[in-house]
Amino acid sequence: MLGMGEGESCPFEFNFQPDTFKPGDVVSYRVTGSLADFPFVGTLIEVHADHVILAADPEDASSRMRATRESRPVVREEDIA
Repeated sequence: MLGMGEGESCPFEFNFQPDTFKPGDVVSYRVTGSLADFPFVGTLIEVHADHVILAADPEDASSRMRATRESRPVVREEDIA
């Protein structure tokens, strides 16, 4: 992960298996557009057959976003909360 020094481990455990996604899982997600080069961390709130709802802060309902259901979900830049 960016900014981690040698020998440092990532403080998050991500689920990269969309077939096993469940609410509460922590995922690494991407955003389209100008933020495409940056990784983000979110928590799955809802899991549907063709998409997920994730939140940057699971306690803040205003941070919920719709994303694709794939190993690293994609959020459209215009949908960022």
